[in-house]
Amino acid sequence: MANPTLTLIASSTVGSGGVSSVTFSSIPATWNDLVLKVSARTATSAVGDALYVIYNGSGTITGKRLQGNGATASSDSDSSGTWVDGANATASTFGSSDYYIPNYVGSTAKSSSADSVSENNATTAYAALMALSSSATAAINSITIVSESGANFAQYSTFYLYGIASS
Repeated sequence: MANPTLTLIASSTVGSGGVSSVTFSSIPATWNDLVLKVSARTATSAVGDALYVIYNGSGTITGKRLQGNGATASSDSDSSGTWVDGANATASTFGSSDYYIPNYVGSTAKSSSADSVSENNATTAYAALMALSSSATAAINSITIVSESGANFAQYSTFYLYGIASS
């Protein structure tokens, strides 16, 4: 099998004052799969904050999460689950989350996977792996990212959406 090709579809960098959400809209049905890469920090008064990813403006994504926080490991069911830094993490650090969304234009339920880590120069930092599922069968043409806490994304948070085509 040939190596897949990643093509940048869109990107967003948060400016001064922050934003409550980031949306990639009008995603064309050009590629086989999508990859979403997030490097973010939120204004929540915690070490970490979880992300919600919303397809096509609505709907529920369910998931299973395996996570650790530097002291304990656990697993649970969650509809967000990937971690980024909150305002109480080490200053000027950003957590990262990556989502892989195969067959985003197919007419079946959408599955995806995600992994994430938060950065913190202290005992508490988060890492998680997620298996996600959406019962929506429409092709994904928009993706919105919000924080679980509802806090704004901090300045310099970045969001990149890639398409993957197999050759």
